[in-house]
Amino acid sequence: MRRLYYLLLACVLPSAAFAQDDLSQLFKDTVNRRQPVLWTFKSTRIINGESTEMLKKHELDFRVSHRFGDFAGSNGGGKTFFGMDNSSDIRIAFEYGVTDDFTVGISRAKGSGNLSQLYEVLGKYRLVQQTQDNHIPVSVAAFGNVVTSAMKSSTTESDPSYFGRFSDRMSYTAQVIISRKFGKSLSLAVLPSYVHRNRVEFMDMNNMFAVGVGGRLRLSNRVAFVADYFVPFRSRESKDYFASMGRKYYNSLGVGVEIETGGHVFHLNFTNATATLENQFIPETTSTWLDGQYRWGFNISRRFSMKHKK
Repeated sequence: MRRLYYLLLACVLPSAAFAQDDLSQLFKDTVNRRQPVLWTFKSTRIINGESTEMLKKHELDFRVSHRFGDFAGSNGGGKTFFGMDNSSDIRIAFEYGVTDDFTVGISRAKGSGNLSQLYEVLGKYRLVQQTQDNHIPVSVAAFGNVVTSAMKSSTTESDPSYFGRFSDRMSYTAQVIISRKFGKSLSLAVLPSYVHRNRVEFMDMNNMFAVGVGGRLRLSNRVAFVADYFVPFRSRESKDYFASMGRKYYNSLGVGVEIETGGHVFHLNFTNATATLENQFIPETTSTWLDGQYRWGFNISRRFSMKHKK
């Protein structure tokens, strides 16, 4: 009888061990399936465009973006210290994480284009986040802003800066940001975009669609190469009209180096876009890299935790 007992025990123990291993593996797989991919980008902006990164709940982000004058070309070079004597746009922003997936913000920008003295209200909401097991293969966020100009109205009714009513001062951007992180070093993003400007000059477009692409390539633990590129879909009639007037519009391209130092993220970049807000650099970029009309600039981000410690 005792031998039979030991025989049964010898058969049951391995089965129990295997069952425990299977249960542990199942739990491990379930946990891994729920793990989000972190730090697809290190900042809420790539260079000019937004990323899918969000602020944490109760986190405040103070941001400064600066674009200098033309680095080269007829308006750059040594006479303007390669653009440093001029400033095409400056933006100061405060953004706040209401939740881990919802960010709101306000900003003030100098403006570069038809309108200046710009005030912005923005919001960004993360819809889904990429997971480590590819159950969710991409991160998706929705971004939108409302921008109002406080500049004095022109007295010429044909000017885009003539404001017959308050709504003429306003413009809007709506964007969907889709990103994916490939391994530890490479992240890519696609940004379908829509810009609406209530008032534009003759033969310009109130409504404009665009698509942007962006990327980040990690070079070390704290340094990465970043770039973004936007293609606005301007009508042929609009292009031909402004070309006959001696004005051409170009796609905006930004390239730069991203440096992370503790709570700061610092971007040193070059771009042909003179403006910092989507409402302007998507439809109104008239400078080209080929003529030396690119400028160096920087973005600085400093985050603060506003959560009260108990």
